[in-house]
Amino acid sequence: MPDAVSARFPVVERFVSINGEGLSSGQLAAFVRFAGCNLDCSYCDTRWANEPDAPREMLSAEEVVEWVRSTGVRTVTLTGGEPLLQQGLVHLMGKLLWMIEPHPVHVEVETNGSLPVDPLVGVRGLLADEGLSDRLHLTLDWKTPSAGMTAFDEELTEVIMQKNVQFLNRNDAVKFVVGSREDVSFAKRKVDEADLWGRCSVLLSPVWGQMDPTDIVEAMKAEGLFEARLQLQLHKVLWPAVERGL
Repeated sequence: MPDAVSARFPVVERFVSINGEGLSSGQLAAFVRFAGCNLDCSYCDTRWANEPDAPREMLSAEEVVEWVRSTGVRTVTLTGGEPLLQQGLVHLMGKLLWMIEPHPVHVEVETNGSLPVDPLVGVRGLLADEGLSDRLHLTLDWKTPSAGMTAFDEELTEVIMQKNVQFLNRNDAVKFVVGSREDVSFAKRKVDEADLWGRCSVLLSPVWGQMDPTDIVEAMKAEGLFEARLQLQLHKVLWPAVERGL
């Protein structure tokens, strides 16, 4: 197995588009999507990227950084699949976060929350020493009942997620993808149990085509989710018939 420095990343697509959701929603970003995921959620809209035969480029950290540099963007979104499955991810993040030419960038990591985020927190500690901690943003997806996830132990995921949220701060977000009224109640319960209010942003996003966003708003009012934010997947609003490169 290669070490972190020599690792090559299975990239199924890389592109520049707006962030459809998350803390940088509406902002242009350079997306790097990795192949493979340890979950199989019912509402997954990038399942194609998790297939063993999904076409991919095997890129080094240096090649990813050079591509990001060529785009000229200020934000990089590392997504998947599941980024935390990638050996050498911390090495790649370090190269991106300390990149100064042509300008510094912010790095957002989108993870499904089923794997420990401790290694990423270590990177933030190094950034804090230089006053740069606001350059790293984590978005953790707390799986709701509608996820119906398979191929992983749901109880173990819950335990890991409860530990992960302790590392989050105001630069981060926890996202609940909701497809039912039950999911919204679940989100309220988990946010309260984990004491997320004031720790990080809490985002609610509808399962596309399954729950009307207006119903989510009514559920938010009923549950008293006054500090949470509803987010729509802007890329699906703008390009409803396009599945890739967004």
